Amino acid sequence: MTVRTRIAPSPTGDPHVGTAYIALFNLCYARQHGGQFILRIEDTDRQRSTSESEQMILDSLRWLGLDWDEGPDVGGPHGPYRQSERGEIYAEHAQKLLDAGHAFKCYRTSEELDTLREARREAGEHLALKPNDLALEPEEQARREREEWPFVVRMRVPESGVCVVEDLLRGRIEVEWAQIDAQILMKSDGMPTYHLANVVDDYLMGITDVLRGEEWINSAPKHQLLYEYFGWPMPRLCHMPLLRNPDKSKLSKRKNPTSINYYRRMGYLPQAVTNYLGRMGWSMPDDREKFTLDEMVSQFDIQRVSLGGPVFDLEKLTWLNGVYLREDLDDAALLQALRDWAFNEAYVSQILPQIRPRISTLSEAIPLAGHFFSGLPAINEESFEGINLERESLVELLQFLTWRLEGVARWEKETLLAEVKKLAEQLEMKMKNFLAPVFIAVTGSAHSTSVLDTMAIIGSDMTRARLRHAIETLGGVSKKQGKRLEKRYRDL
Repeated sequence: MTVRTRIAPSPTGDPHVGTAYIALFNLCYARQHGGQFILRIEDTDRQRSTSESEQMILDSLRWLGLDWDEGPDVGGPHGPYRQSERGEIYAEHAQKLLDAGHAFKCYRTSEELDTLREARREAGEHLALKPNDLALEPEEQARREREEWPFVVRMRVPESGVCVVEDLLRGRIEVEWAQIDAQILMKSDGMPTYHLANVVDDYLMGITDVLRGEEWINSAPKHQLLYEYFGWPMPRLCHMPLLRNPDKSKLSKRKNPTSINYYRRMGYLPQAVTNYLGRMGWSMPDDREKFTLDEMVSQFDIQRVSLGGPVFDLEKLTWLNGVYLREDLDDAALLQALRDWAFNEAYVSQILPQIRPRISTLSEAIPLAGHFFSGLPAINEESFEGINLERESLVELLQFLTWRLEGVARWEKETLLAEVKKLAEQLEMKMKNFLAPVFIAVTGSAHSTSVLDTMAIIGSDMTRARLRHAIETLGGVSKKQGKRLEKRYRDL
């Protein structure tokens, strides 16, 4: 049997290093076994999924040197490879489950669900809702169906007992059925949830091995049960350890840059980033730090993965990147890397309109445009002395803006302007006064090119990284301050 693995990212934002990490291990596992690696796009979230995000995922994975045998851009015999194009397939399989009695239509309203959960919480019971909890009186069920109330399709799950799941790394995993709710399989808009689409697609695409993050362990019983309901063989499961911050918390964009685009913009070499991701919980037999993707594939053994949460350490990645720069690039290769990184026509053409109206000689261009070609600005607390705000108010403004920008789906100047205006109004500040500290945080100067244009050009994760850097420069935010700021932010 040919080994087939897959990666199935959601195109709902910047491409995440965690996606690249899981993709790398799926690729290595498939290649090491002489198998195939498939890329599938899980875009059933209609509100958040964008074609721009999908393209960034494809571009960033290819930048890292990862390629796939089948996918939305290269085709293949098991397409379509976008879930949004497979709606009829999911509807057909949901109906099979309904017909067999393995699923049911649930007409419960969100208010009724909240009431049910609150009652269970007060009774000290598991919050998982079972079919019996959700059942309506037959007359009421018939009335709602007759009146065409919106409904979801839920799967039937056991009330009690233990589900045993076998894992390539963890062995036997036991999960109590009491903790597993009657999972929604089809939403009221007719789109599938991850759980149904994932199982149906994996089977129809011939996936033999599923390597995914450990956050999916509690979902494994639902997936195993669906395979049983359909009468399909279950793929081998392997739940990979999650990437961690140095403080062992889950890697998140609130503490670390998580977008592959950030590392690309910062000037890291793709082979260094791929090498570093390969060191996340895995090691070469001879424990060497530096190795190529081909070397990783040739020596790959999934049993060498450590279950201890791998720490994504920026300092270690930067050190490794320096090794690559010094050892692997001669002058010609270094010059080409610089061109590919930022001194290329596509990137520079975005910058020229920003500096042309502001220069009288060519020698003025580089100082004026320096922030487009740098990492984190060389600022300190004194950089903000000309801003007529107390340090605490400065930190609050920058922190609120960072949080606001985390929710921006389309990273373009018009959208950024709208979000900044809204936040300035909520803080009862004039735009000029609001943007003054943002100029310094993002560009490193109080007098530079348009800060909103700069943010649009350098990208979302680089912008947020510079804002976080400015916050740390101003003393940072303690846990106590953080809670207070979060409350005030919610109240805006």
